[in-house]
Amino acid sequence: MDVELGEFVAGLPKCELHVHLEGTLEPELKLALAERNGVDIGQRTVEEVRGTYRFDSLASFLAVYYPAMDVLVTEQDFYELAHAYLVRAASQNVRYAEVFFDPQVHMGRGVPFEAVVRGYHRALQDAERDLGVAGALIMCIVRDLPADSAMEALDAALPFKDLVLGLGLDSDERGNPPAKFAEVFAKARDEGLHLTMHCDVDQENTTEHIRQALEDIRVERIDHGTNVVEDPRLLEIVRERGVGLTCCPISNGFVTGDMKAAVIARLLRDGVRVTVNSDDPAYFGGYVSENLLALARSADLTPAELVQLERNAFEIAWLPDEQRARYLAELGDYAAL
Repeated sequence: MDVELGEFVAGLPKCELHVHLEGTLEPELKLALAERNGVDIGQRTVEEVRGTYRFDSLASFLAVYYPAMDVLVTEQDFYELAHAYLVRAASQNVRYAEVFFDPQVHMGRGVPFEAVVRGYHRALQDAERDLGVAGALIMCIVRDLPADSAMEALDAALPFKDLVLGLGLDSDERGNPPAKFAEVFAKARDEGLHLTMHCDVDQENTTEHIRQALEDIRVERIDHGTNVVEDPRLLEIVRERGVGLTCCPISNGFVTGDMKAAVIARLLRDGVRVTVNSDDPAYFGGYVSENLLALARSADLTPAELVQLERNAFEIAWLPDEQRARYLAELGDYAAL
């Protein structure tokens, strides 16, 4: 049955809504970019790089994650990073992906916003043409930087608004609630951007942060967000509004010691639009197929429930209706086999 489950997941048409492009930086590419750009990263082999990809909390992960970005310097670097992810995604039958990126980190190193967004966007264009994987960019605000920095980043993005689908919020949640960025997200909404926010698993004041995201900012999706089960009123808002939760089982296990498989399965079976995604797969060791398999094995999901996870993802994706209908039809055909 496990072999059959693996084959079913492999063929399943997928939609990924929670993956950080900078979190797809595999050791091989990190080393190659470091050499090309003359960046001393302190490691010389793939094994040495992989040895640094160890952490047991969100804070310890971020302490490794941000310095690794120093190897990304030119538009071509960003192109190659995104393209490498999209090749992997295509191999796992991802049909559509909305991908996060963190421009403030790069801008703080003197890299122009234009170089970042054009490199990533060009990779998306080539992947759709050559690999059959469509996608879009979600710019994330780094929440442990000042709100003024967030507004500056948004202003830098607006001339390239046609290349950016939405605005997100990520990084260290401690002392950085959604309310800190209310003005930034209000402006983004006025500019026509879609809105989502990370409410990471088991963080300090997490249910209050979920409340702010839902009621004050009025986001369309919440990234992670499984702590919503701790507040019945907020859970009902999520259910009634059809707010999507972009869950990441394998990374949950790294940063909290618990994949939250039982919670994700409960939400799925209660009709909440939960989805399964890979988060930072180069660091956590699992792309979307591996995350689906890990959840299915832990929570004893049926093939029909795996299909429902992908149906949820296509339904909450920020897609034109005609494109969404094509993906859902493809998913339906697969489920009927």
